Amino acid sequence: MEHIAEGDGAALPHDGKAELQSVPIAALKHNGLLQSLAVETERTPRAEEMEDLIQAQNEWAAVETIQPVAGAGAEVLAQTPPISFSEALHHFQTADLSRYSKLIQPTLRRGGLSALAHFLFGPPRLRRELQGERDLVFTMALCPLDHSQAVHTRILQTVYRQLTGSRLDCPRFGPHWEEIGFQGSDPGTDLRGAGLLGLMQLLCALTEPHSLPLTRELYRLSQHHTQNFPFCIMSINLSRICLQALREECLTRECNRRLQVVPVLSDLFAALLLQLHRTWRERHCTIADSGAVLQEVEVAAKRSPRQLLRQLELHLSGGAPGPTAPTGPTAAQTLGFSSVSDMDGSPPGRADRSKGGHGGGRGQQYIVDDRTAP
Repeated sequence: MEHIAEGDGAALPHDGKAELQSVPIAALKHNGLLQSLAVETERTPRAEEMEDLIQAQNEWAAVETIQPVAGAGAEVLAQTPPISFSEALHHFQTADLSRYSKLIQPTLRRGGLSALAHFLFGPPRLRRELQGERDLVFTMALCPLDHSQAVHTRILQTVYRQLTGSRLDCPRFGPHWEEIGFQGSDPGTDLRGAGLLGLMQLLCALTEPHSLPLTRELYRLSQHHTQNFPFCIMSINLSRICLQALREECLTRECNRRLQVVPVLSDLFAALLLQLHRTWRERHCTIADSGAVLQEVEVAAKRSPRQLLRQLELHLSGGAPGPTAPTGPTAAQTLGFSSVSDMDGSPPGRADRSKGGHGGGRGQQYIVDDRTAP
């Protein structure tokens, strides 16, 4: 190929692309090739070119709206609005739950001398105007998780996002549920001992300002490298204990005194969270101690629920050591809710479970006892 001197207008050879590849860019600049290309791009585009340009812009705009997915067949991640406890409770108060309400057992069946002794020396009967609220509690405990129900999904996603700090929903099934303390890839299988009541009580604890700091601390403790435990499974067990205490009429006096059932049960659940947190932390418990600890908590809930509620009141008033309230906006001030992962800089669910960890429940199983199911 002939040499093209800098500054001359020598014509390019006719042997094609192969020789153009060896031409210095400076030579192309001065022989007019790039200049001619620049002039070509500055001319007014034809009508068909404008149509192609508009079509390309529209296609690009459409690409920007596509949500990323994990792979073929994966669910598209969304951001459903969080749900408050009061909104979720209103749903159950107004929904048709007759298929479950006719199956509830709100009190123990007693006969013979046991029934006579309970009548003479047992707690007072629940006031008639509170019996509907009590029955709703047991009805919720019979409701299974239904992913086709929008409210059920919002409750579950709110719990997940509160615990993990995620801004997006998670897939309905997968190992991510084990990170927050379920035993498998489907949370619904772990709820059979307390039904939707188990999720409702956890939702309340994670969205109410008085119980949020305590729940945060307990979740952090569940991620400890040696003291870790399956948080959601333990929470469901606490809901089961609350349910049994209500069924055995251990909470009747308190419900009659306050003329409420659901708030009393929510406060007892928070009191059990406090009891579990103190016991687990002070005794340096591990997952091997979970059965014995839950038995102690259940005995206390049935024998002295009022004492547990007083301890909760003392703790909330600042008269007892324990988790402290957060500074800044509380969960009641925004439905954005402060997430549990905000408590420290490390992502939750990353604790080293190699030393006796629960490992998502693959070792020892902690399924709620079905014999006490509602």
